Parts: sequence; C-alpha cells; structure tokens
Amino acid sequence: MLEADPAPFAARAATILGISRVSKAAHRHLAHAEAWLRFAVPAMLAAFLVCLAAVTTLQLSAQHQEALADAGREIDLVAQLVAGQLAARPEPGLPGRERLAQSVPAAGLPPGREVLLVGADDVIAAALPGARAPDGAALPRTLTEHVGDAPVLGILGERAGVMTVVLGSGQRALATVRGLPGGRGQVAVIQTLETVTAGWAARARVTAILVGAVALVVVCTGLAYALQADRARAVDRVCEQVRQRLDTALGRGRCGLWDWDIPRGRIYWSDSMYQLLGYVREREFLSFGDVNALVHPDDTDLYGLARQLAARDTTVDHEFRIRAANAEWVWLKARAEIVQDQEGGGRHLVGIVIDISEQRRLAESTATADMRLRDAVEAVSEAFVLWDAQNRLVLCNSKFRRLHALTAEEAVPGRRYDAIMGRAALPTVRREIPAGEFAEAGARTFEAELADGRWLQISERRTKDGGYVSVGTDITALKRHQERLVESERQLMATVTDLKRSRRTLELQTQQLADLAERYLDQKAQAESANRSKSEFLANMSHELRTPLNAILGFAEVMESEVFGALGSEKYREYCRDIRSSGHYLLSVIDDILDMSRIDAKRIKLVKEPVPVAEALERALKLIAEPARAKGLTLSVEMSADALVMADARALHQILVNLLQNAVKFTPEAGRVAVRTRRAIDAIHIFVEDSGIGIPKAALPKLGSPFEQVETNFARSYKGSGLGLAIARSLAELHGGGLRIRSEEGSGTIVLVRLPRPGTPGSEGRDVIDLGA
Repeated sequence: MLEADPAPFAARAATILGISRVSKAAHRHLAHAEAWLRFAVPAMLAAFLVCLAAVTTLQLSAQHQEALADAGREIDLVAQLVAGQLAARPEPGLPGRERLAQSVPAAGLPPGREVLLVGADDVIAAALPGARAPDGAALPRTLTEHVGDAPVLGILGERAGVMTVVLGSGQRALATVRGLPGGRGQVAVIQTLETVTAGWAARARVTAILVGAVALVVVCTGLAYALQADRARAVDRVCEQVRQRLDTALGRGRCGLWDWDIPRGRIYWSDSMYQLLGYVREREFLSFGDVNALVHPDDTDLYGLARQLAARDTTVDHEFRIRAANAEWVWLKARAEIVQDQEGGGRHLVGIVIDISEQRRLAESTATADMRLRDAVEAVSEAFVLWDAQNRLVLCNSKFRRLHALTAEEAVPGRRYDAIMGRAALPTVRREIPAGEFAEAGARTFEAELADGRWLQISERRTKDGGYVSVGTDITALKRHQERLVESERQLMATVTDLKRSRRTLELQTQQLADLAERYLDQKAQAESANRSKSEFLANMSHELRTPLNAILGFAEVMESEVFGALGSEKYREYCRDIRSSGHYLLSVIDDILDMSRIDAKRIKLVKEPVPVAEALERALKLIAEPARAKGLTLSVEMSADALVMADARALHQILVNLLQNAVKFTPEAGRVAVRTRRAIDAIHIFVEDSGIGIPKAALPKLGSPFEQVETNFARSYKGSGLGLAIARSLAELHGGGLRIRSEEGSGTIVLVRLPRPGTPGSEGRDVIDLGA
C-alpha cells in the first residue's frame, strides 16, 4: 500500500490540506468568532427591523402632523381671504351664496372642504360647495348644530385659530372662523380630517408595503444565514472528522503530509508530521531554510531540488534523513508530485512522507547478518556449500573451493550444480555412514577419499525451501589417528598387563602415604599445643617475674634515696641506680613479652572510642623527650589539632611510644625525629620518621615478627626484646588499620601507622573487642 503511486492521494489530500493549514489557535479563534456571529447576526437583524419600524413610525407621525399643519394653515388663509373679500365688496343686493362664490378662490375648495357664511344670529346664510354636509346629508340651519364646538369658535373668533372639531355627523374636521366688519357675521372654513390625511394615508400604505418588503427580505436573509451557518457547521464537523481520521491514519502509519509552496518558499506540515518528529507546531508554515537545516546534508539538497522542480514538472521519490526533536536522525521516504494551485496559480509539491527508519534498520541488520554469516561460513574449518531448490549455488566458502580445486570465477553464486561440479575434483572412494536412530529425513553422511589421499566426511541435509546444504570436514588426520589408535591398542594391551603388576605396588605406597599424613596431623597438633603452652608459659613467667622485680625496684629506690640512713659509700648509690635502671629495663622487656603473649593468645581487650591524635602524641612525646634531649635529637611535630581516630586509648599510646622509642633508640646523636599526621578518606595516617641507622632491604620482611631483630654492626649496642614493632603492628591490625615500614640503610626509617576515623564502616559508636571471648 505504501509503495503505490501517491499522485491520486496527493490530489485528494490537497483540499484537506487547505482546510488544515490554519493552525489550531486560528481554528479556536474562528470557532469563537463564528459562535459570536451566530447570535450577533440575528440580533443585529432584529435590531435593524426594530429601528426600521421605529423610524418609519416616527416619519409617518411627522408626516401626519405636517399634513394637519399644512391643512390648518391653508384653511386659515382661505378664511382670511374670504373674510377680506366680503369686507372689501359689500353688495347687499346679491344673494349670500353668490357673494360667497365670488370671494372664494378656485383652488380654495378641494374635496372635503366647505366655506360657510354665518350671520350674526349663528344662522348659516350660505355654504360652498353646496347646501349639504360633506357626507351628503342636509346642511344644518345653524353653525352650532353643524359644529359641536361652535360656541367656542364664536366666542374666541380669530383668536381660536384652527381647531379640531367634531361635526354633527360625527366626523372630525379642522375648523376656523373669521369675523366680518360691523358685526355682520362670520366666515367659517371646515375641512374633514379624512380628506386632509388622504394623501398621507396613501403614502403611509406605500411606506408600510416597502417596510414590510424590507422586513421580509431581512427575515429571509436571517433564515438563510442560519441555514447556511448550520450547513457550514455540519461541513466543518465533517471536515474536522476527515482531518482527524486522516491524521489518525497518518499517525498510525508513521506518515506525514507535505505541501511545499515553491514560489513562496514555505512548507506546510500536517500534525502527523510534527508528531512523527516530536516537534510542536509554533506557526502555520515552516520556512524553506528551517526545513533544509533539519535535513541531513549527505542525503539531499532542497535548494537543488527546488531549482529542478522550478525548471520542469517532475515527481519526487527520495529517501533522506531528518533530525527529530530528540536529536536523532529519522529516515523518511518522500513521494510527491507537482500540483497547480488553482487559486493563486502557484506550483505546490504535495505528497506524503513515510517513516522508514525501521525498514532501514532492518535492511542494515539483514546486511550485517548476511555479512556476518558469510564471515562465519568463511571462518569455519569445514568446507561449506549451499544449493537452492533449482540446484543453483547460493553460498560456498574458500575451503570448499580448495577441496574441489575450484576458482572464485567458477564458483559464482547462481550457477547450476552441473556447471560447477563438472569441473571439480570429485572423490574417488565413497563410503556411506549408516544413519542413526535420530537422524533427520533427507539427511545423509558419507566419507570420501580425494585423489591426493585426503579424506572428507560430508554431511548433506535438505533445507525447508527444497535446496540442500553440504558440510565437508577434513578427517585425514582423524583417519591417520585411527590407524595410530589401532597400533596403540595393541601396545595398550601390553601395557595393561604391566599396570596390573604395578597396581599392587601403588596400593602399598598409598597406604604408606596415609600413615605419613596421619603422623603429620599428630605432629601439627603437638606443635600447636606446644605453641599455646609456650604462650601460657611466657604469660605465667612474666607474672612471676614482675612480683620480685617490683620488690627489687622498690628496695633499690629506697636504698638510693637513703630513707633509713646513709649507705656510707658513693659506690652503693651508683649500684642502686644501676639496679633500678636494669630493673626498669627488665620490666619493660617483661611487659613486652606479656603483651605479645596476650596478643598471641587472643586475650587482649580493646575499648574503641574517638581519641584525639594530638593528645595521644603529646603523652607519648613526654616519655621520649628526656632520652631525645640526652642524645641531642631534633624533634619536629606536624599534626592536625582536630584529627580523631577510632581506637583504644591505651593501645594507641603503646603504639606511639614503641615507634617513638625505636626512632630515638636507633637515631645517632644530633639526629632528627619527625612526627606528622595526614587525613585520608576514611583513616588517619601517622608517620614516624627518623634519620637513624636504617634497615637493610633484606631485613625488612622480618620486621614486625616477634623476637626478630636486625643484625647490623650496631646490633650489640641496641639491646631490646625485639617486640616493639610486632606489638605496634598487631595492635594497629586489631583496630582495622595497619603498619608499613620504608627504610634505607644509613638514611633513616619511615613508619606509617594507619588507623580508622570515627564514622567509617565498622567503627561507629563505642566498640569493645575482647579477643579472648
């Protein structure tokens, strides 16, 4: 479906594209405007009709009033003219009607108007146009009978002006009177309102017809607008449904629509195109440069494509990459054609783009798998060949060509079996191997000997498409090995006889080895028991020696201080000092032996807690300060005041004292001893450095072992138990740390003690370690 010609689809989609070109924001604005107009237009039409009716009513009312006013002015002028004419020509001999006819102008008697000559006694003397009332009835005798408001007219006279009166016949009329000179009577002019408003009524009817026609047109227009609006909404709903279905179909199919306005250099993308690439629509059209910047430069050039499309009509069928919103390249296949814009006359390239990233990845994976398959087939140690159902060559490796003496030009994929194997070196001997119980149908295995003496084991099996695959393994070495095995079998039988004779000897030796192993275990147990006895003996001996030694030291100190009297000779005091010095030395040796035996017997108890390194160093330095001054040594200390270690305070003191005593003891006069601390990630490093005699490199591995001393030229001058470093190393390891020594003979020694800091794993809180538990 995706490979079909897109031209018909593009032509049908052009109309939908025209509907979809408006952005969603514009659609919302248009929807709001349309909803407002749906109510506003009928309201404006109704307001127009109301205003038209009001204006027409006001205009007709004004025309009615104007007609009444014109008629009133006209009858007033007629009354003045007739009264003036009668006063100017008094002719007593003429009858009243003739006098009145001579005085009234020809235009003064339109239909519905009458002129009356009234005497002083209110009797109508004459009337024009006749002696009858306007409705055809006989004219009343007096003005009062004819006009209901005649007394008012008679009293007010000219001051009454034009009045609306009701005639005796019930008609309404305009009436005015003018008096004659000398009280000879009055002239009255009367005109019915029906004749006054006859012209106005005719015009009013015409105006009403026109207004009705306009109202009918407006109402019809409103109805037509409502019907058209409903139809437009239905069409919009259909278009929106079509657009949504089209977008859904394109989105599901990973497709998008393009409309490239070539003359204007702008491109429209459907919503599915934005969804495909992960972008958000920000404006209606994309510029040519924006889209060209997204296209991979190695795949296509939109500028060259635009020039080609501008030169001639053509279709596009091209694959290219475009950058998505997540910065990844998406493979698209565009199929489009030129469409002529019927409205603007421009040329549009309208078409569809399809996401073919998965197909490209699949093709690349297939190509990679095919390449790997060929490499794997080429790398196998057997001869491999694959034939299709028509006995044409599909694939073979170089080993197959070498075994059958074929060149690469002869073993070309696609050639038939007869054409290839007719030139190959075929086996001279074939021997079928019987198929096993679980052998597949259509599979066979046989051995063949080539002309050059090599042997092949060939396995053939039919494939599911009707072809077959053949694998040939060079078993020449196996065949020769089988021959050697036959020879070896004869030798083996002779050897088995010798082995049987040797078996008895081996069984005897095995029993002897078991006896030796048992004696070894007994001796090992005795050695471990002797070691424990030695440790217990040393511990007991140390306790036994400390009691008399304390007494010797006490008595020597009492004698030296001459508490009970003078000794009598200076030599005695010197002997007492020697006794006390030797006793203290012996006591320190016994303490070292006792500590080492406790550590060795695992009877030492450590109470680990945060200990300031500065305080521990200060206490240790006080003990070696006097010997250091006696030898003229320079002591330097570099440490952090807030450095803490998680250790037993007594054990830390013993470690530092042993190291400092060794540094002072083995450093010649005027030498240097330095102590410094450094922070590590989870530990504190304490360095004790001296400029002493140093340690030979061969003796370094023995240091730290109990009772081990370095044999140098100074060995006779530096006595000791040899347990200081061993005790320091053991105590440091019991704390979870360690001790390292770096030394060079004649240059000095550096001892590093590593102890854990509080808060490190295994050191939190107050930890009591009893190794004797």
